[in-house]
Amino acid sequence: MDELKFRREAYENPNNHDDDFLSAMRSSDERQVFVKDLKRLDSQIESALKVDVPEGLEAKLLLNQQLHQHQVQRRKTGFTMALVASVAFVAGISFTLLRLGPVDLGQHALAHVYHEDMALISHDDVSFNTINTQLASLGTLANARFTEQPGQVLYSTYCDFQGVKSIHLVMQGAQGKVTLFIVPVEDRMILDEAFADNRYQGMGFAADNAYMLLVGEHHDDLNNIKEEIKQSFI
Repeated sequence: MDELKFRREAYENPNNHDDDFLSAMRSSDERQVFVKDLKRLDSQIESALKVDVPEGLEAKLLLNQQLHQHQVQRRKTGFTMALVASVAFVAGISFTLLRLGPVDLGQHALAHVYHEDMALISHDDVSFNTINTQLASLGTLANARFTEQPGQVLYSTYCDFQGVKSIHLVMQGAQGKVTLFIVPVEDRMILDEAFADNRYQGMGFAADNAYMLLVGEHHDDLNNIKEEIKQSFI
């Protein structure tokens, strides 16, 4: 083994027990002293690294790490909560403004028919006394009521017109079904005498303290039921 290779292996591991390395080391007193010095240096370095950890240092380091993570999480949580609060505030304001803003009864009636299309498949036989009980429970129509059956009523329930509790009826016309909404009058409401989309036709009129909104597919049915309501609703 030449001198360069010997010194390289000695630097890498002075405690090398390979036969070639040991044979090369023993061939020269200078090499043995060199390896001895390297072993002593390794021992000094190892001793220097063996420093006792101060009591409680591990716990302190762990606590510091946990506090740092908590601060980071709190900042993230604080930002998230602030964002959620802001969104909730804006949503609340928007919802309030929506409830207090003008109500286009015609467009709302059309949307309501589409939203509750299951009402159109009902075939109940609802009496005008049942409808009168529902009207009385609204508490906003004074003594408004039907004096007689306004035709065949297939469905009757409560509904919401932008925060106004109302009545939703489905009646049988000569050519098809007609939806009737009875909505207590409020100043913010906009009533159109006629409205429509590409499927339904609509008609609106006032009766005492209520707005009547009729929605159906056939104009003749709307006219006929309108006359029935005018004769029976007081």
